[in-house]
Amino acid sequence: MKIHELAQITGLTAPTIRFYEKEGLIDARHIRREANNYRFYDESVIAHLLMIRRLQSAGFTLAELRELLQARETQDQPRKLELLCRKMEEIDRKQTELRSIQIELNQLHARFLSAREKERQKAGNQS
Repeated sequence: MKIHELAQITGLTAPTIRFYEKEGLIDARHIRREANNYRFYDESVIAHLLMIRRLQSAGFTLAELRELLQARETQDQPRKLELLCRKMEEIDRKQTELRSIQIELNQLHARFLSAREKERQKAGNQS
């Protein structure tokens, strides 16, 4: 399939797909060049790109993705497990931090609402 069809299926843009290829996240087994030098993508690249997108949304950097894909290709299970565990720990830390921030925001929100209500009551008593 051509890049625009692949972009439509995956929800990625054509420049993003080209960027992933340039960065080594999509390798030669997923792409072949036609006589006119157009890229032709194998169907297997769809799942590959969707996996990359999900891993990026989980917080993986391009370098981490490259490393994870390399571990996957070389069947380096201990390295793959280490990378995944490290990211899960990072996500846990971020979730804890976000919960703390949410608590602070809820407290600020409650104080704001309380102050606003007091101002309304005060204005109502002066009328």
